Amino acid sequence: MTTCISLLLITLLISVSVAASSDDSFRGAVFGVNSKFSGKERSLSLFKAHDNLRHLQILASGVDLPLGGTGRPDAVGLYYAKIGIGTPPKEYYVQVDTGSDIMWINCIQCRECPKKGYHGLELTLYDPEDSFTWKPVTCASEFCAEINGGAVTGCKPNASCLYTETYGDGSYSIGYFVKDVVQYDSVSGDLETKLANGSVIFGCGARQSGNLGTSEEALDGILGFGKSNSSIISQLASSGKVKKMFAHCLDGDNGGGIFAIGHVVQPKVNSTPLIPDEPHYSANVMKIEVGTQFLNLSTSTHGPGDKRRTIIDSGTTLAYLPDAIYKPMVNEIVAGQPDLRLRTLHEQYTCFKYSGSVDDAFPAVTFYFENSLSLKVYPHDYLFAFEDFLCFGWQNNGLDSLSTTDTILLGDLVLSNKLVLYDLENQTIGWTEYNCSSTIKLRDEITGSVHLVGPHSIPSGGRRMSSRYLISFLLITALLHHMIS
Repeated sequence: MTTCISLLLITLLISVSVAASSDDSFRGAVFGVNSKFSGKERSLSLFKAHDNLRHLQILASGVDLPLGGTGRPDAVGLYYAKIGIGTPPKEYYVQVDTGSDIMWINCIQCRECPKKGYHGLELTLYDPEDSFTWKPVTCASEFCAEINGGAVTGCKPNASCLYTETYGDGSYSIGYFVKDVVQYDSVSGDLETKLANGSVIFGCGARQSGNLGTSEEALDGILGFGKSNSSIISQLASSGKVKKMFAHCLDGDNGGGIFAIGHVVQPKVNSTPLIPDEPHYSANVMKIEVGTQFLNLSTSTHGPGDKRRTIIDSGTTLAYLPDAIYKPMVNEIVAGQPDLRLRTLHEQYTCFKYSGSVDDAFPAVTFYFENSLSLKVYPHDYLFAFEDFLCFGWQNNGLDSLSTTDTILLGDLVLSNKLVLYDLENQTIGWTEYNCSSTIKLRDEITGSVHLVGPHSIPSGGRRMSSRYLISFLLITALLHHMIS
């Protein structure tokens, strides 16, 4: 077995200075990264437990797979960033999540909010009164009308824009929106950075219930990279200083990788259309090939012909398949090994005994999307060591009461060692196999200049960072001018 799927934890480097550089050089934000499970064996049970929490998140928005909504602060994302908020800035750890639509932070009014979180991190409550750059967001604002689908009923003058989020286990979060400065390091040249900052609207969590206030996985909040106009990527794009596109490349062999907001021009990435009017990053799978055999997808109830609606979610660890796909896929994978005996462990994992090279003995699985885009998953990615067995990272939706449809959900299991590009400007998503420890090229959309972006060895330097293993990772934003508004 090879190395573990990266469950990456991002730490944004913050400077205490407020003002951004005023020159016209290329901008971007640089992240250092810790891997949540570095130095440990890949744990199927831990990964599944993580994904089960993500299922609770999705129930809040009435959909059937673990992606979407505003997000829980307890392990629904695979990354966290240390960002600076306010003037003078204070540090907060927030999960970076493509399945969440807003940024929000636990606030000073929250008595139920956890004081400690992941690995004993000391959590901080945001107090707007401590920042002289904060601004209220009223219920009459355009932002509030956008997230509520229209004008807010009963809105009174100067009243705050409120939110309520209820989750599948009965937990809830209640708060209000504010606007303040978020601080980060920016890219000013090839592998060079300078200070930058930008004003962003985010939720201020005032009250929580249930295990939201007790989870050992809790952090200070969420940094949402979802598709809605309220997400961080949409807010930055609305300023006109960044394109509404981002990419990530997760290094499954060495840990770390690259996360970039902006136009990636190298490597070249083929793409497939996003399904219109979907709250998730979803595309159509046309064919699935196991070795040289194609599976039958004709039982799908989503879309015409043999198409299968497929969600791409970097916040999920494993991959979830409908029963009609899962069983034929597993049978085809082991068809070349007739002496194997499949067993079900803990009523959820399909496993077998095997001691040889998995890449020599078992076939790759290839998903074919529209526009001739393919995604290949190798045996060392989809097989896990578990209690002296090898078990499939493919999970059966039919065994999960929270997932009952024909939808496929592909998580980090299939995304490692691939550059994945989310292009909301053109409503496409794409990927290519890539060495995520190498550099990419990002283009400045105003000047046309291109700069190298790559992983660096960045110390955390954080007051609360206790993880032992530090892995390089970058979040690069194509911000072209200072962003105070």
